[in-house]
This record gives sequence, structure tokens and C-alpha cells, in this order.
Amino acid sequence: MDLDRKALAVALVVSTLIASIAWSVVRLSRPTTIDVRGSAKRRITSDLAEWSASVSVTRKERVEAYTALKKDVEAVSAFLEAAGFPREQVRISAASLDQLSHEDVIEENNRVTRRTVFDGWRATQTVNVVSKDVPRVERVSREATQLLEKGVDLASQSPSYLFTGVGPLKIEMLAEASHDARQRAERMIEAAGGGAKVGQVVGIDTGVININAANSTETSWEGNFDTTSWEKDILTTVRVRFEVKN
Repeated sequence: MDLDRKALAVALVVSTLIASIAWSVVRLSRPTTIDVRGSAKRRITSDLAEWSASVSVTRKERVEAYTALKKDVEAVSAFLEAAGFPREQVRISAASLDQLSHEDVIEENNRVTRRTVFDGWRATQTVNVVSKDVPRVERVSREATQLLEKGVDLASQSPSYLFTGVGPLKIEMLAEASHDARQRAERMIEAAGGGAKVGQVVGIDTGVININAANSTETSWEGNFDTTSWEKDILTTVRVRFEVKN
């Protein structure tokens, strides 16, 4: 009986030791990792601009509205041609026609009468310019007020400034951000001491691309795409998980 008890005790000690060694092996074999965010920023200048303006006229008769609109749109086209834009860069939309009216309210002997009064027809067309000559587009958007002085009812929009090389640049910047992440990880490990080194990548998450007005640091989960500024900053971030070698 004593021998059985001793054998059982020895077996328990041995099994506990084996489990302890196995746990140590598992714990030591699990890789140590570090998560680091890297970023990249580039200043770009827009290489494409778009400007549009709507031309409107109001006349009592429909035909008169169309005729007057055609004359004013031709004046805008001549203005753009004189400004140096070839015809292929100028697009003119189809004309739209709206009937105008207002409601008269007449009160007489506690009786209210309402009637619709016809005011005429409003004809409208949109003139659009797309050009890689960004300074010219910016200038003509300001000088278009000259047409108002000539009697053209013109509603000018602010130009939209675009950069056509965003696609290839995004790839370059993601590479820069990943390189930045490794440098940050190396500096952090070096500062912590202990002789560890940054190893291979075990995970990476790319962030959104934010295109902001120059000097803006605004970020969005959906990504920003500024079209109001001639000069812009592109910001991108990545999250990289590295193995740490002891």
C-alpha cells in the first residue's frame, strides 16, 4: 500500500513537471509583436481645373426666352474663346425651360380669393470648362463678372481643382508610410533596451487617404477629397504589426 502511494506521488510530480515544461515551451515559442502606426505626407499642386456657370434669361414668350438665351450663351462662348480656351474644352448643356408664376391673394368682404398669375418663361443653360491650364481657369472664373456688365445673367461657380496622379502616388505613399512604421518600431525597441530587434511583418492594415487643403491636418474615416484648393496635402497612415526577436 505504501509503495502504491509513493508511486502515485512520484507520478503526480512527474506529470506536473512535464506540464510545466510544456507550458514554458508554448509560452516561449509564442512570438512577441509590436503594433506601430506609420504615416506619409506629400504636397501636390492641382493639374486639372473645372469651372461652370449657368446662364439664365426671363421673357414673357417661350420663343423669346430661347432666342435671348442663345445670344447670351454665344457671348459666354466668345468670352471663353478670347480667354484662350479651345472649343473642345468648353461644354454647353441642353437648355431647360421653366414656367414662372406667383399667387395673388385678394381679400374682399371677408372673402379670400387666390389666383395664379403667369410671369413668363425662364430659360437656362450651363457652360462648363475643363482644362489642365489651371491658372487660366482660375483667372477666367474671376473675370467672368465682366459678362454681368454686358447684361448677361451669369451665376458663376467656384472652380474645382483636381490632381490626376492620385492613383500611382497613393501606392508610393503607402510604401513610405510602411517604411516609417518600421523606423518607428526600431527606435522604440532600441530605446527600450534589452538587445531585441524588429523582425518580419506579421500583419498590416492600410488607412484611408486624406486629400486636404494645404496645411490642413483634417482626417476622416471615409477619407477627404478636397477640390477647393489649388495646392493640397495628401496624408496616409498604415498600421503594421512586427515580430520582435529577442
